[in-house]
Amino acid sequence: MNTHFTFTLESICLDEHYHPSDKSRVTTNFANLARGSYRQENLRNALKMINNSFNALAHWDNPKGDRYTVELKIISVNINIEGGGQTFPSIEILKTNILDSKTNKRIDGIVGNNFSSYLRDYDFSVLLPEYNKGKLTFTVPADFGELHGKLFKCFINSDSYKQHFTKPPVICLSVSDNKTYYRTENQHPVLGVEYQPNESSLTEQYFQKMGLQVRYFMPPNSVAPLAFYFVGDLLNDYTHLELISTISTMGTFQKIYRPEIYNANAVAGKCYQPNLNNLDHSLTKIVYDRAERSQLATQQGKFAAEHFIKPYQAVLEQWSANYA
Repeated sequence: MNTHFTFTLESICLDEHYHPSDKSRVTTNFANLARGSYRQENLRNALKMINNSFNALAHWDNPKGDRYTVELKIISVNINIEGGGQTFPSIEILKTNILDSKTNKRIDGIVGNNFSSYLRDYDFSVLLPEYNKGKLTFTVPADFGELHGKLFKCFINSDSYKQHFTKPPVICLSVSDNKTYYRTENQHPVLGVEYQPNESSLTEQYFQKMGLQVRYFMPPNSVAPLAFYFVGDLLNDYTHLELISTISTMGTFQKIYRPEIYNANAVAGKCYQPNLNNLDHSLTKIVYDRAERSQLATQQGKFAAEHFIKPYQAVLEQWSANYA
């Protein structure tokens, strides 16, 4: 049996009028903002923060700090198994574009940025707890993250990806609150000061199986490092404006979702341990339900088990074993 996966992409603008679709993962950062009575105000304020951050970083030939506007598109990736017409909503990522009011040009940004995946929800919120039930020591299955990693690489190498995007993705995440990060002497004009962690994390290992390596940088005007997951050469494969589009977008999201770290009132020092119990931070005027988000991750993991893992288990196992 020779199984083939194909991918179809759908996109929707993330602006103040955005409504999450029925297929959208409700734990994505943007879907969480776009619910409730403050939805339009949330979106408007978040987009304003992104634009302000972008213009502050892209300050050259920009005396009033209003030259650029960031446009965001949510890219939903559906996986089609064996061409039978049945699709499963595998991942969602963000694509940035930059509008330059001085030249009236639209500049390509970066794809990736935010990353959410039903299968990752299954792996972390369903499979791992079940695997460790009754165990005294937390352990991870030997093949943990392999199917997810191979499906992601299959997507990045697919014709669908290459038709829509010219460069590999960059995904930007929060640092981990159970690791210590040490400032190095390396500094980049846009990404800022590089940090190195004291040890590898399960998230790093999971993303490594997706073909992504990681580096940690604290950009100018930021108070904590961000984790940048990428393929190739992060510092030289992307232009300054492309990198700024990711920093401003994801730095804003992290200020909203992790204010204890990214909206802290003190800047990370030479030896930095993130603390989610840090009281010395400021809140944005954006409403966000963090507890609801973790509950939904479990729900969506169960959805993946029911509609993807169980029905196609034999097909997925054989495909994964043969995938090179």
